[in-house]
Formats: sequence, structure tokens, C-alpha cells
Amino acid sequence: MIAVEDTVLILLAAGRSDRFGDGNKLEEQFLARPLGLHVAVALEDMPFRERIVVVDGCTIDYAAHRFSVLHNAAPDRDMASSVRMGVDCARARDAKAVLIALADMPRVTAAHIYRLFDAAADLDDRAVVASSDGTTPRPPVLFGRDRFEEVLAITGDQGARDLIQAGRHVVANAAELIDVDTPEDLERLRELVHAPEALMRPDSHLLRAGSSEERRAAFDGTL
Repeated sequence: MIAVEDTVLILLAAGRSDRFGDGNKLEEQFLARPLGLHVAVALEDMPFRERIVVVDGCTIDYAAHRFSVLHNAAPDRDMASSVRMGVDCARARDAKAVLIALADMPRVTAAHIYRLFDAAADLDDRAVVASSDGTTPRPPVLFGRDRFEEVLAITGDQGARDLIQAGRHVVANAAELIDVDTPEDLERLRELVHAPEALMRPDSHLLRAGSSEERRAAFDGTL
């Protein structure tokens, strides 16, 4: 059985954000806080053994939220470099498991993470439990310590996908597993959840839609 108290949370907040354009997407405002801080706040009451975040110049103060901060000087080295940094650090701290989450998935909830741990209750230290939208497995993902060597051997995106695909999957609402890659992704998400940042935009669908039915149609048109 894998317990939260024996697990190190690894939050990945490094990357070039090439598809987002100028600026760092994690520092963009969403629901009145930086996009990349939402997961940290959502999971702050979970009793992880330790919290590690891998960054590459992001100005978000993760240390104020009890994270140890690792700097990846070359996040574009390969797709798995930040994962390897975090898992290597967790292994050095004798973690029994790691929970890997992405900072650009701002709607992940603690309830879903607890479901990942529940799904691992009958598994041993070789556990792999991933999230899924019902079709595709994805982070957040839980790895038992006997999988650390496999994770550290990953040198590209496909290796991680293969490892996750072979694990156990916990289905969540697709809206909870939204990740933000482009400015359009962020704008759709802002409007979907009535974020004040969307309401203040003069071209917002919400401002143009008057009735509740019209606002719902505007939301549906962004999905």
C-alpha cells in the first residue's frame, strides 16, 4: 500500500512554452492567481512527505508553499529531463513513491489525487496509477519506488507514455484534466469557469451573451 505520507509530490513547472508565445504561461493570471500556482494550492493540505517543484526561471514563489525548488537549466534538453531531476531527488530522500503533477493543469483537485492513492491500495511498490479522461492516460501519475529506475531511464516523451499506458488508470472529468498549452486554451478555460480575467476582456463571449442560455451557448462554443 502506498500512503500519501510516504510520497513525494513532484510538480513540473519547467519548459519553453513554445506554443504559448511570448511570456511564461504559468505566470498568467487565472482566477486571480498565477496559473502555475493552482495545483500547489489545491494539494497544499495533503500530507505529502515532501514537495518538490522543477522550474526554469518562473517567478512564482513556490517556496512560500513549502516546495523545495529545483532549477532545470536546460528544460528543452529532452521531454523527460525535469521528471528525472525530480525523481532522482525523491529517491535520494528515500521516498516510497512519487506523485508527478503538471503546473499547467490548474483544475486538478485533491479529491482526484486521493482517488489515485485509493487505486494503488492493493498494489505493491511497482505501482503505476495514472489519470485518464476515459480515453487517454496522462498526469497526474503515481509511481511506486520500484519504478524509479524505469522513470529515470526515460529519455523521451514516448517512453513515459508507454509506462503510463501499461499502468492502472483512474478516470476523471475531462474538465479537471485540462492542460493549457496556448493562449486560446487559457481564454477558453477562463470563459468556461467565469474567471474574472475573461469577464474584463472587451471581446469576451460572456459580455456579448446576455441571458443565462446565451452564456451557456458561449461556453459550449469554446469547448
